[in-house]
Amino acid sequence: MTVAFFSGKRRRTAATIGAVSAALLTLSACEKPTPLATVTVGTESVNSEAACYNDGKAIKESLIQDCLNEKAGKTVKVALDDKIRFGVDPEIAENGWTLFIGGQPAEQEPYTKTYRSIPASAFFTSQTGQAPDKTKVSIVETSGKKLIGIWTFTLEKK
Repeated sequence: MTVAFFSGKRRRTAATIGAVSAALLTLSACEKPTPLATVTVGTESVNSEAACYNDGKAIKESLIQDCLNEKAGKTVKVALDDKIRFGVDPEIAENGWTLFIGGQPAEQEPYTKTYRSIPASAFFTSQTGQAPDKTKVSIVETSGKKLIGIWTFTLEKK
């Protein structure tokens, strides 16, 4: 015959304390996720965490071009007559954000609202007369002249 060292109530209490301790330990090891940026075309939405983000501080100058040029990001298929909606978390909008097309700024002043709509045809025009099949678009969070976060997406013609 086996004798229990603890009563049923004490075992449950000990198990609960152990589970809570394990959960707290697990949570303390997690990093805070980066804010999200979203691209929506029709009913299809794609969101992404930042390709480059330094916890709300300026990204090092040496990393900016790599983030803008090398990381492809998620792909969204669009037709030229679609409207593309870009959306950002409110904390990105507080600082301001701008679009970069092919690694170059597409506008001068940062946008401070959480979303905007732009016709897809604006991303597939070319001065040479031949429109590309894919265009890399980056949402860039700014603070003054510093870049804080970069979210990259690829727009692909249907």
